[in-house]
Amino acid sequence: MAREQTLSEIHDRLIKQYAEIAQLAGGLAHEIKNPLSTIRLNIELLVEDLAEGDSPQNKRALRKAEIVQRECVRLEELLNDFLNFARAHKLELEPVDINNLLKETLIFFRPKTENSGIETIEYFGSSLPTIMLDRRSFHRAFLNLLINAQQAMPEGGQLVVRTRIVGNRVAIDLIDTGCGIEATSMERLFDPFYSTKKGGSGLGLPTTRKIIEGHGGLIAVQSEPGHGTQFTILLPSLPRLGEEEQEKFSYPG
Repeated sequence: MAREQTLSEIHDRLIKQYAEIAQLAGGLAHEIKNPLSTIRLNIELLVEDLAEGDSPQNKRALRKAEIVQRECVRLEELLNDFLNFARAHKLELEPVDINNLLKETLIFFRPKTENSGIETIEYFGSSLPTIMLDRRSFHRAFLNLLINAQQAMPEGGQLVVRTRIVGNRVAIDLIDTGCGIEATSMERLFDPFYSTKKGGSGLGLPTTRKIIEGHGGLIAVQSEPGHGTQFTILLPSLPRLGEEEQEKFSYPG
């Protein structure tokens, strides 16, 4: 009789299968992206040519070409989001001052918040321990959360970014005063391709979670419709001598 597979063997086999599927999907996305870029370029040239004509026929053709142009842009954005989610990116970890990294990302995103009438409030904890991070991927993960918060406050509002020590970890809270998330959506919030936004890829939050977990961290969310949303990221920190557990992981009231 063939011996039964252990859980470890099954796990390893499933991981290998997932890696193979992700590699195939990523390759397919690249193959689609190349001709799509050519199509988009030619459509842009066609739109420029049609814009020079004043006849009713030219105007009808221009409107149709512009629709194709917009769809090409949308497909390219979807493919880019998918490639970011699917690719196996090897993390290049380095010691990071998390407060400085968050400040850099907030400065980068400031034009968006200012144009949207959003006030950003920073509460950065002092004497935070150092964290080992891949700067590029974490910047992308945090940027996804900022974009999510900005889109939840189309009429403006407040965005609070806070850092604090939680035991032997560092917590990052991102709190918005936006529209909140329905309970049915909360259950699927991190599911790939699930989105409540028109034209959204549904890959921003799954990509963020994948990056956070790749760093050995956790991401949690609390929300109530009409009362805003709080995302909390927990990241392991480098141990410090004599460090005591300062608080348990909880959402402050």
